[in-house]
Amino acid sequence: MSENNPAIDIENLGVAYDGRWVLRGFSLRVARGEKVTLTGPSGVGKSTVLRCVLGLVVPQEGEVRVLGRTVDGRSVWEVRKDLAYVAQEPDLGPGTAREVIERPFSYRANAHLRANIERIGEWFERFRLPPDLLDKDMGTLSGGEKQRVALVSVMLLDRPILLLDEASSALDPANKQTVTDALRSARDLTVLSVSHDVEWRALSNRTIELAPTARTPENEA
Repeated sequence: MSENNPAIDIENLGVAYDGRWVLRGFSLRVARGEKVTLTGPSGVGKSTVLRCVLGLVVPQEGEVRVLGRTVDGRSVWEVRKDLAYVAQEPDLGPGTAREVIERPFSYRANAHLRANIERIGEWFERFRLPPDLLDKDMGTLSGGEKQRVALVSVMLLDRPILLLDEASSALDPANKQTVTDALRSARDLTVLSVSHDVEWRALSNRTIELAPTARTPENEA
């Protein structure tokens, strides 16, 4: 892991919603291959950090860099080619699990990775998903099955940075352990995750606890 050339570099991040700072002066460097978990009470900005990295939220203060590139309106689409994201309740669209997993490979940006589809069975086995689930409609799957299908999908895309927002919340302890073991063994994969689960922290090299930000932009003058 290289601290001099981090995968994610967040400097003095400040984000305010409705006149209240959710984050203020938040900085974090995540080395390549490092696994870092953000934790803390609801409303302290954990998910906001991930959204800033994805370029979905524009901070009022500070800067986010991904693999050395500042995340802004000009770079965001290129930056996202190096990112994969799984939400707590993945919205994977209609169809069977197989169709959902194969769909991203029909896009031009991922066409060169189409051979990775052959590894679906490998990842299903690693995440303890039965093979016949591939032909089941996504609407019939449990929350934990949907989360693991989403994880299979992003692992097949071979992105160097994985962002996870409570992506194991619906898993039982045994399946959570299976997922953390698989991600931890991917030494070159950088993972920045949000989780309240003590079991999930076994994945991480570091756990960062965020605290509430009390000040508001209006009362700082």
